[in-house]
Amino acid sequence: MFVDSHCHLSFPELKARLPDILADMCSAQVDQAICICTQMEEFEAVHALALENAQLWATVGVHPDTEDMREPDVAELVRLAALPRVVAIGETGLDYYRLNGRSIDDMEWQRERFRTHIRAARQAAKPLVIHTRASAADTLRVLDEEGGERAGGVFHCFTETAEVALAAVERGYYISFSGIVSFKNAQDLRDLVKLLPLDRVLIETDSPYLAPMPFRGKTNSPAYVPYVAKAVADALGLPVPELAARTTANTRRLFGLPEVAA
Repeated sequence: MFVDSHCHLSFPELKARLPDILADMCSAQVDQAICICTQMEEFEAVHALALENAQLWATVGVHPDTEDMREPDVAELVRLAALPRVVAIGETGLDYYRLNGRSIDDMEWQRERFRTHIRAARQAAKPLVIHTRASAADTLRVLDEEGGERAGGVFHCFTETAEVALAAVERGYYISFSGIVSFKNAQDLRDLVKLLPLDRVLIETDSPYLAPMPFRGKTNSPAYVPYVAKAVADALGLPVPELAARTTANTRRLFGLPEVAA
């Protein structure tokens, strides 16, 4: 019924409880989840989760905030993206939220990393999982310069403006909402949902972070994605099963996931 389009089950606080999490997902009717890679050193563990569990899938990439880790080149990303059950390139993008005394000009290393991922996505014919924070103008600019519309993908855990969301949709991207959309102070996101074509909306948990209400402040889990679905459904005035069916179809279409037998 539900798909969690973005989670981090390889992180220690979740991996240690994996059997319980998978059981909770089943109970919550969360049929599939995409495990996101944030650094090359993590890829083997992320990929193993997907190989060992039929309901899990993997990505390959380096998060923009990750420093002092191994940088992949295009060829490596393309090679790993071709492995079984790897469905996307990322998590990639730009993040200027914590400059730590640096200027935006100093973040050219992030922009070059992002360019590498876009080029790999185009060559591999796999979608991008994009993280953008305090950097939307540059994110869109680099995408345009690198022909990112030919890769497609998703702007995950979206917290930017409606203008940015619509610009991403115009470029063929999906917009994914996390548990933030359920927070009391996130009315702007609930208003944004109404402006988007429903066939471009995804839902996610970004586990172990950003647990939706009523679990805010606790460790998140893919089993909580129905609460994200409810917040989005309520904003649109839709029944939760309809919102679930639409976002599940969107996620499977974007990432090439199979349907699950009822």
